[in-house]
Amino acid sequence: MPPASARGVGLGLRPVHYEHALSRRPAIPWFAVISENYMGSRGGSGGGRPLEKLLAVRRDYPVSLHGVSMNLGSADPLNRGYLAKLKDLVARVEPAAVSDHLCWTGVGGRNVHDLLPLPYDEAAVEHLAGRIREVQDFLGRRLRVENVSSYVAYRHSAMPEWEFLSEVARRADCAILLDVNNIFVSATNHGFDPRAYLDGVPAERVEEIHLAGYSKGDGLLIDTHDHPVSAPVWDLYAEALRRFGPVPTLIEWDERIPSFARLEREAARAREVGENALAAA
Repeated sequence: MPPASARGVGLGLRPVHYEHALSRRPAIPWFAVISENYMGSRGGSGGGRPLEKLLAVRRDYPVSLHGVSMNLGSADPLNRGYLAKLKDLVARVEPAAVSDHLCWTGVGGRNVHDLLPLPYDEAAVEHLAGRIREVQDFLGRRLRVENVSSYVAYRHSAMPEWEFLSEVARRADCAILLDVNNIFVSATNHGFDPRAYLDGVPAERVEEIHLAGYSKGDGLLIDTHDHPVSAPVWDLYAEALRRFGPVPTLIEWDERIPSFARLEREAARAREVGENALAAA
């Protein structure tokens, strides 16, 4: 396998594009996949045919594992069965990175299949930092945690989101996966300055950036991953690179998935925006 490092602009790899990636070997520097789609029974053959395809891709490309069900913010105990399956997957794939979201996805053993925000207060910081440390110790590697988009807020939050994210990362000694689209969506929905968010995040902890498209709902922006990256998000991405430097970037497109050629054009746009931003920095 090639070295498991991810640089430049990668793409989220979805099943519809397995064969293109394997037969054409496109000039994409790395791919990311949803971890849960490849987690089979522990000690068994793993995630079946999808995992076979992923391992074939991994022979030619670095791959990042991006999870959506670690449930870091929940009051439930950490799911040891889930973590054991993830650890097995990590051993087989040797990924460039392992990441999940700074949120909760269920309680009482029930998965609500959404990435739900937390109150931004001291108790939540301590709760999350402890759980992230526990996960990192179990996996034997550093975790990247991603900011989520949000549509509601808690009255008793005591700090802005960027301060919350930064403090969790500091206490857990984890890395930050900064989703620039999510920043813009939440900033629009809650009325804060997205550039203040960028300014409030420690540059040394930002190890990955995500870009995606949103939809417009009833008075809200919704992080649907089914559109091209919007013009204001491209502008915010340029600001992010001027602040954080050439951070590995992923294009996500998970619904109404277009042709691979369309995804390649989106990646090319990200490279262009990045080169211009870094040249002007």
